[in-house]
Amino acid sequence: MDYSQFKNTLHELFGSLLEQFKEQGEYGFNYESSKPISKIGYCTNLTPEMVDQAKVENVNLIVTHHDAWEFVYGMREICVRKLKEYDIGHFFVHLPLDYAEFGTCNSLLKEIGDVTIIQQSHHHNGQSAIGMAELEQPVDFNELVKRFSDILAEDSKAWQFGGKKVKRIGMITGAGDRTDCLHSAKSQQCDVYITGEKSLYTVQYAKFIGMNLIVGSHTFTEIFGVKALAHKIKEAYPQLELVYLPEEHLE
Repeated sequence: MDYSQFKNTLHELFGSLLEQFKEQGEYGFNYESSKPISKIGYCTNLTPEMVDQAKVENVNLIVTHHDAWEFVYGMREICVRKLKEYDIGHFFVHLPLDYAEFGTCNSLLKEIGDVTIIQQSHHHNGQSAIGMAELEQPVDFNELVKRFSDILAEDSKAWQFGGKKVKRIGMITGAGDRTDCLHSAKSQQCDVYITGEKSLYTVQYAKFIGMNLIVGSHTFTEIFGVKALAHKIKEAYPQLELVYLPEEHLE
């Protein structure tokens, strides 16, 4: 696969979402390699360690959810230098992946169990609106916490401020710590709100409104969307190799 084919595949997968966020720096390339794309490595974050790992794995293109954001001062420059030195391409896709049908929210919801998606996460008034799903059968809150921790392969934080049984789940992967997300989950009769970051006010407000709360890490609540994207690309080009680039449970 060459880069023009890769870009065409992205437009087929994301459709109008790419145009919607074209001017906002929510996706793009940090480097396009001179080599054809035969092996894609995927992970959530672009860091120098991930670029080094991609070199060891003989990856031609790294696909991530996050860029090496400018506010992590100096990291992008090191990443780009390494990408050029190793001649490895890099593409990131942020909000379009959050809102895609196969994206971060829906992919994680489907990992949790047999669910029906009842609202897809989307952009509303400049913010992410929650995704929602209903489990086929209600589960005990503690069982859901264990299931979620097993999926992410890390301990999750959990607060049972609501009922013992959970059927309707509200979710924003990654940085979904805003109280208005919890307010939305409550107003739409969710039994639990799940996200990848918290602040004092996330927990404080969850207690105030009686909302069960589960918090994983930003990185590992979002990896399943990146995995889904990588496999969608492979469906279009079956000869591609995929390799997961595992990240540290840092958070």
